[in-house]
Formats: sequence, structure tokens, C-alpha cells
Amino acid sequence: MKAIVYYAYGSPDVLRLEDIPKPISSNDEVLVKVHAVSVNSWDWDMLTGRPLEYRLISGLLKPKSNKLHGCDIAGQIEAAGNNVRHFKIGDEVFGDLSVGGWGAFAENVCASENELMLKPSTMTFEEAACLSHGGNLAVQGLIDVGKIKSGKKVLINGCGGSTGTLAIHIAKLFDVEIIAVDHTVKLDMMRTLGADHVIDYTKEDFTHNGQKYDLIFDVKTDRSAFDYKRALYKNGMYVTVGGKTSRILQVACFGKLSKKYRMNIVGYKANKDLNYLVELYETGKLKPVIDKCFPLEKTAEAFQYFGEGRFRGKIVVTL
Repeated sequence: MKAIVYYAYGSPDVLRLEDIPKPISSNDEVLVKVHAVSVNSWDWDMLTGRPLEYRLISGLLKPKSNKLHGCDIAGQIEAAGNNVRHFKIGDEVFGDLSVGGWGAFAENVCASENELMLKPSTMTFEEAACLSHGGNLAVQGLIDVGKIKSGKKVLINGCGGSTGTLAIHIAKLFDVEIIAVDHTVKLDMMRTLGADHVIDYTKEDFTHNGQKYDLIFDVKTDRSAFDYKRALYKNGMYVTVGGKTSRILQVACFGKLSKKYRMNIVGYKANKDLNYLVELYETGKLKPVIDKCFPLEKTAEAFQYFGEGRFRGKIVVTL
């Protein structure tokens, strides 16, 4: 089968399209014919080998696995192991493979049953590949950890990407005032999705503009914990789902010490909220934003576009 591989950390130029052996599913797995896989920040980090601490997982000097990461997939069941009970050959499925395995930038990938669910017939493969990772982060960050409530002021930092755009949809369900922060090129899109106010981070720092918020949902974590504290009401809550490791550790320490401000990190549970997300999609309350689609052979171009940081919503690789 054809797959995207790399043999050294670096820019998207190190990515190669090669023929590698087709995986064989175990008795407890299914073999999925991949139709779409989206690009996540974790994929970029594993490609570049930065931050350096990630290499403790992926390999210090070079990648332990030559298959490029990739977890947000949508496709069709091609084979099913003897112990598989919930899926059959031909089923259209989607899910997040970040717990059981990676390597989804390929024509086929193996997955366990609990990593997948049936794709609604009204949902495209491209949309399905955008929903799992970012959608679960948005639900778990805003609802499970953030305890979002009606009438509150909610700021979403890094709102123009996958998790942020889906977070706008989730937040709108609770009748809150939404303040969306991202780059200039993404402001109009965020307004269209339902943000009440937008902040261009190239022109304004939301932690120094005198405004305060009940809940800050952060996809970037690019400031110090003391900066975030300044932007919170007393008893307000800060929730991060990712970003710079040093900043996340600082937030974790400050959160344990502070009594006036609550600071939390989402302990991500892959695929936990897929049923809820599908329900929102089918009732027209949520729709993934797709910026561009690239064929598998142009995966390097997809990652180059991702690295430029100006994309809106998701970038998808199709097969």
C-alpha cells in the first residue's frame, strides 16, 4: 500500500510517498480503507521533532516509526477480525486512533473497535475526519472541565483552527458571550461561526486589555499563568487543551497553588463524546470547517500549509 513516511525530523520536505506492506488486522481489530485523514498539531510536532521533549516518545535522534503520525480518520471497513462484534466489512466509520495507534496517512490502517464509530450517511468522509480529535477536546474542555454556564463571558484563544472553530459551536449552545482570539485572516470566519467579539492577536493582547472573563478556553497556551490570571474574574476558570509544554507545566503548578483562580488541563479521552458530536451534526448545530483538501501524494504541501499557520478550521488529506 502507499503511505507517507519519513526517516528524519525536519520540514515537510522530508516526507516521502512510498509503498510499504499492508497491515494485517488482529482478531480484535478491523482494517480500514482510509478515505480521509486530517492534520493535527501533534502530527506537526512529530514531523519536526519539536518541542524536543516529544522525542522521548518518538525517538531522540530520528523517528522510531517511519510512518507519519495521523489519528483523525474516516474510511471503510475492509476486513474484520474474528472477535469484532460491532462492525462488518463495508461499514463507513470514523474516529481518533491516538490511543491505540497512529499511521493514518496511508491507504490502510488497523484499529480496535473502541476507536471507531459508524459514520452518518449525511456526513462526508472529509467532515468525519475533522470531527473526532478537535470535537472531543472542545466538549471536554468547555463542558466537562470548564463547566460552561449560560450568561458567562467565554474567551477562546486559538479559535481559528479545528478545536477552536468547533468550540464556538459548542459554546453557542449555552447562550454565552463568545470572544474569539486568532490571526487577522481568521476573524471574519469566526464572526460567521457565531463569535460575539473577535480579537486579532497581532494587534491586541487579551491579557493586557483590561477585560476579564469567566472562562478562558485555550488551544495555544502561549502565555504565562500570571498573564491568564490577570484576564480572569475572581473564581474564573482557565482551561488548556494544548500548547507549549513549559507553559502547560506552569499552569499545572499555579493551578494547584491558587485559591482565587482555577486553572486546569484537559485529560483528553479519545472518542468519548463522538455520539454527542454526531447528534449535534445531525441536528444542524455543528459543522466542521474545512479549509483545504490535498491528495495523499501532496501531503507535504498540506503540512507546509499547516506550518504557515493561516489555515481556517481543518486541513484534510484525501485518498
